[in-house]
Amino acid sequence: MLAKIAHKNAGHLPPRGALSFFASKLAPTVAALLMSFSAHAFDLQQLSDQLAKPSVIHGNFTQEKHLRALPQPLVSKGTFVLAKDHGLLWLLKTPLHQDYRITSQGIARRDANGWQLLPDKSAGAEQNRLFLAVLQGDSSGLQRDFDLHLQGDAQQWKLRLTPRSLLLKQVFTQINIDGGALVHTIELLETQGDSTLLRMQDSTADQPLSDAEQHDLAQ
Repeated sequence: MLAKIAHKNAGHLPPRGALSFFASKLAPTVAALLMSFSAHAFDLQQLSDQLAKPSVIHGNFTQEKHLRALPQPLVSKGTFVLAKDHGLLWLLKTPLHQDYRITSQGIARRDANGWQLLPDKSAGAEQNRLFLAVLQGDSSGLQRDFDLHLQGDAQQWKLRLTPRSLLLKQVFTQINIDGGALVHTIELLETQGDSTLLRMQDSTADQPLSDAEQHDLAQ
């Protein structure tokens, strides 16, 4: 009986060539769906783990400060060193030389007498703490003050921060961050119409701290 049904329906089955054709068309669609699912599965915890993985990151930075009153942005350049569990050295080279250290204890600036702690309540201090939290992948710290919206995957992601605290709402309208294995750019949009664009260039995670860097972070 089953043999008769199979024989009867054999004429209604597509030929093997057609099956191969449909399979060849279906495979890319399935692959695209799986890739889409993988991208949506990338979450804040995975991003935090990814950014927190390197022990030491060295790189160059270019910062553009766009002010409404000026036709051209103010550009500063320098290098940075981020050490896990220690902090951030922010070494400005142009337009002037100035070294900063950002740690959980606060923000310090180097002068002829060594590192001097700066006032803790300035807008600049808030901005520097934000940089440290972002570069270290501290999403739990960011979530205290911002609503976070993440798009993309581990290789190419974008993170939008919308302030929740009253203090930050007075300073920023939105902060946009993008990157891959490491952070690439940070854009700060301010309530008064000014903005800051920070590009982290040539970042590497394969060099240990030098003796001088260890000394600076330990002080």
